[in-house]
Amino acid sequence: METMNYIINTIETLVNIPSPSGYTREVMEFVKSEAEGYGYTCTMTNKGGLLISVPGKGKETLGLSAHVDTLGAMVRSIDADGNLRFTLVGGYTMHSVEGAYCKINTRDGRTYTGTILIRSSSVHSYDDARTLERSEKNMVIRIDEIVKSKEDVLNLGINSGDYISFDPNFQYTDKGFIKSRHLDDKASVAVLLGLLKDMSENNLLPEKNIIILISNYEETGFGASWIPEEITEFIAVDMGVIGDDLNGNEFSVSICAKDSSGPYDYDMTNRLIALARENNIDYVVDIFPHYASDVSSALRGGNNIRGALIGQGVHASHGMERTHKDGLENTLKLLKAWCL
Repeated sequence: METMNYIINTIETLVNIPSPSGYTREVMEFVKSEAEGYGYTCTMTNKGGLLISVPGKGKETLGLSAHVDTLGAMVRSIDADGNLRFTLVGGYTMHSVEGAYCKINTRDGRTYTGTILIRSSSVHSYDDARTLERSEKNMVIRIDEIVKSKEDVLNLGINSGDYISFDPNFQYTDKGFIKSRHLDDKASVAVLLGLLKDMSENNLLPEKNIIILISNYEETGFGASWIPEEITEFIAVDMGVIGDDLNGNEFSVSICAKDSSGPYDYDMTNRLIALARENNIDYVVDIFPHYASDVSSALRGGNNIRGALIGQGVHASHGMERTHKDGLENTLKLLKAWCL
């Protein structure tokens, strides 16, 4: 229970550190500090990702990954009224962020707050408030500053190319649900930190050497396009999809047999299923129809690996997401069964 409390508290910390793809320095420093605090060596990749090295008993090296980058946006332009137009970072629907509070992070380190709105923002004023297409061209960010023109905004130091992050609205309920934006994939990052905590505090040595990659461009498709060449098996720990005819739920660990990038390694997937059964871990096997992972990008990058994908089920992914402590715990249990 102590580790689960740590994981949940760590999720809250992580989701409240802004980190759209490519804007991840602060959150990486947090993860690095946590891992080093448990005695593990960390190095940064040229791309800004983090490698955490865990010595094991054998000569082979297992790779684990989770991504700390999130959905977000970037300032595209400033209109004549002082509103921001923006471009997406990552794949999400506009209706999932309409009405969201956000932060604008300028290139010189200033932060402003705002709200994402449809241009026809009130039914009292606009005939098409209900029907106007929720698309990039029709959305704006209203800044919480006294601005009446483009020049006023420029004088704040805001300009095209500045990052926009969405406020997470984290809540942990008394029924064990975690509600927040960015559980994809900061929940998995917290689970991996929980794994490091358990191994460190209990002097547990994994069967193989482990390199954990915390990637920072997964949401844009190339988070793990390069991985250390000594890795032979690579497991992405990412969110499990829930919906339509799928098997996943918020309480189980999902083992993905295939996503839109193709099938995962047959033998690794079989072994994950067997370990879940042997250890009485609540699991499902599933297909993710609109999905790719760090393993997908590693394979596309030409890395000579076998790959698999697991993760706690996350409801309403790329929207107002929710998972449950049981799903997190089952994911942690399966990782420990594989590694130890």
